[in-house]
Amino acid sequence: METEIYRQLAQKLDRLPNGFPPTPDGVELRLLAKLFTPEEARLAANLQLTPETPEQIQARLQAEAGNFPDADALADTLKSMARKGLIAARRTPSGLGFSIMPFVVGIYEAQVGTMDAELAALFEAYYRQAFAQTMVVQPTFHRVIPIEASITPGIEVRPYESASAILNQAQAWGVLDCICRKQKALIGEPCEHPIDICMALGPRPGVFDNHPVVHALSLEEAQATLRRAAEAGLVHSVSNSKEGITYICNCCTCSCGILRGMAELGVANVVASSSYVNQVDPALCTGCQDCLSYCQFQALEMEQELMTVNSTRCVGCGVCVPHCIEGALQLVLRPEEEILPVPDTLSSWMQARAQARGIALSDLL
Repeated sequence: METEIYRQLAQKLDRLPNGFPPTPDGVELRLLAKLFTPEEARLAANLQLTPETPEQIQARLQAEAGNFPDADALADTLKSMARKGLIAARRTPSGLGFSIMPFVVGIYEAQVGTMDAELAALFEAYYRQAFAQTMVVQPTFHRVIPIEASITPGIEVRPYESASAILNQAQAWGVLDCICRKQKALIGEPCEHPIDICMALGPRPGVFDNHPVVHALSLEEAQATLRRAAEAGLVHSVSNSKEGITYICNCCTCSCGILRGMAELGVANVVASSSYVNQVDPALCTGCQDCLSYCQFQALEMEQELMTVNSTRCVGCGVCVPHCIEGALQLVLRPEEEILPVPDTLSSWMQARAQARGIALSDLL
């Protein structure tokens, strides 16, 4: 393994707002070596967050470092890397542009179609040594959105907190396997929740047609998938911004890389709560405790034969609400001072997170 090349890439990834901190035993380098050839690692370490065409990349790198291939050969390598989920590719006014992609959320999730036991084991070792460092930074990667049927009737639901509104704003819908449950199964720790449950959202019709990993859905099928996730007791979460939402994760504390941070690593506030909190109607609660097994955050507690809610632990997902046959549970708005602001866009999220980590984001654009 050409250690120095992978160290340079690891350091570049750690300078992104998402973070990719080093570990005591260097497992992050072995993880990158599993995914990138040395040539790919060298190229990725020299990309920026702003998409550039192969011609623009070749001119910049030739001026900075020299010895990079011509634009045509570079384009072939970049396209291959994008197909493997190692870098991002999107249209720009100058043509197809390529940019560096964070490890999480980004490179790692793109490996769902190629995940094997070796990669699963490497990620688990990295997760346990270093991933908590990325989860304590605010704003968080993910934000919980509630199951809408769990919200008290009459309360306004903002579009960015409405799963149905998020689905309706998309132009294409798809479902794919959850990489977190796939990874846990490959290390011998499978979970009972469905695996074909992660949802992808596209900006234009047909974007998932013939996709090698994502199974294209109609809007109605996407809505049914969302209901299936809720019935399975899974927590809806999305990227932590109001706009530009491209996926809905359906998470559990037993497998989800984010929620495991709370359950296994003891990291509080690993996910941004919704604007809602659970509330018990004591006149309806019979103390049956049927709801207890559906709360993944230990926010429900019995007190004097009635269910109570620990509002600090409750993330406002609403998963438990439909399972109360007495109708004693309902989500209500949190007090205004407890509602965290949601960044408007991915760019504003990156700016806020870069500031929290002391990173000069302008150096990466």
